[in-house]
Amino acid sequence: MMNPGLPRYDYFDHDADTGVIGRGATIEEAFVHAAEATFALMCDPARVEPRERLEVEFEEGDPELALVTWLNALLAQANARGVALARFELTRDGSRWRGAAWGEPWHAGLERGTQVKGATLTALAVIERPTGWEARCVVDL
Repeated sequence: MMNPGLPRYDYFDHDADTGVIGRGATIEEAFVHAAEATFALMCDPARVEPRERLEVEFEEGDPELALVTWLNALLAQANARGVALARFELTRDGSRWRGAAWGEPWHAGLERGTQVKGATLTALAVIERPTGWEARCVVDL
């Protein structure tokens, strides 16, 4: 069970880039919150309407590499389609991951924050703690 006193996501400093931390009761929930942290750098998620759905599927047995794959797949699709994302879900069956994200095309009403280029292997960790799961990595800005 995740400690209710801990934020769902957080950040840590890393040189010119930023580290994202997602927390959850499950690995999947921690990954969802890491995605929220990543996309919250780019715009206020409360201002994004869930008008478009993107789907992500991948195969990865290593949970740490799965985190980077998940975030990079979301970033690639969001960039290719020109959308801001704010809501995410993810399920796992063994090494098969299936996720979805919702958002809307960028428009004048969405203030752009810091552009995230990609998730990296730097400070990469997926750890089960007594308070729940934590998924973290540095994202390239």
